Formats: sequence, C-alpha cells, structure tokens
Amino acid sequence: MLARQISLLTAALAALAVQFGPALALDKPTGDVVLTVTGAIDDINSGSAAEFDMAMLEKLPGRAATLETPWTQGKVTFSGPFMAELMKAVGAHGKTLRVSALNDYTVEVPLSDATDIKTILATRMNDEPMSVRDKGPLFIIYPFDLDPSLYNEKYFSRSVWQIKSIEVIE
Repeated sequence: MLARQISLLTAALAALAVQFGPALALDKPTGDVVLTVTGAIDDINSGSAAEFDMAMLEKLPGRAATLETPWTQGKVTFSGPFMAELMKAVGAHGKTLRVSALNDYTVEVPLSDATDIKTILATRMNDEPMSVRDKGPLFIIYPFDLDPSLYNEKYFSRSVWQIKSIEVIE
C-alpha cells in the first residue's frame, strides 16, 4: 500500500516538473547572443550557460542614470538592467564575478557589487545602443550619481566595457 502511494506521489511530482519546469527556465535568445553567463548559476538555457540577447537583457528591471564618468565627456545617460536582476535571472550563487570583455580583458568583481549596489549593465548610452566602438555592447556602470563615494579608482577598475561574458565563481 505504501509503495503504491509513493509511486503515485512520484508520478504526480514528475508531472508537475514537466508542467512547471519550462516556465521557470530562461527563454532562449532569438537575436544575436551578446552575453553568456556561466559558473555557479542555477538557471540556464544553453548547455551549462545562460545566454542573453539584447531584448532579453532589456526586459529585466533596471534604470537610467545620468552621470559623469572618466571615460565620457560631460554627463551621459546610461540605461540597462540592474546587475542584481541579471544575477537573480540566472540564479547566481557565488562570491565573485569574473567579467570578460571582447578583447579578453578580465576583471574580478565581488558579487556584492551586483547585489548590494544599484550597479547596472548598461545596454544604451543616451538612449542609443552602444557599438563596440562606443564601449558596447555592454558596460558595467556603478551608480556614481547616487553615491559619489563610488567615484574612485577601485570602482573605475571594475567598470568593464565591451562585456561578452560573466563567470560566477563560488
């Protein structure tokens, strides 16, 4: 009798997993992949990675920030998803992000910079998509406008542009 109940329960759980599993997974990109996230993540959509096209990134909650940076002239408006929302979307669980640019420049950024600071993954500058020539397609922007104490070399060195991938490290 108990074996039969366990069998029925197992079948019911399997049916729920089939029904609800795909709804919890990341969508697959339909456009060009602009970002690949790997490592200590739970939600994937391609092999062992989470791939994003620009439309997927721009659907994530974020903000626009008008600020000065050491790399631009005058005030510029950057917009894009919060890094925290990207990390939530991939189910990140680690301590460090290894962020790599198109030219293979790599920086390690504490995961807390994504989760505890309103850092954005800029997809646009002055409402326009960023070309590779203009530091695109993706650029980590710290909220210098909200917290002027972040305007220093420590955070400048973590402000990677031309991002192609992020690895979440335990």
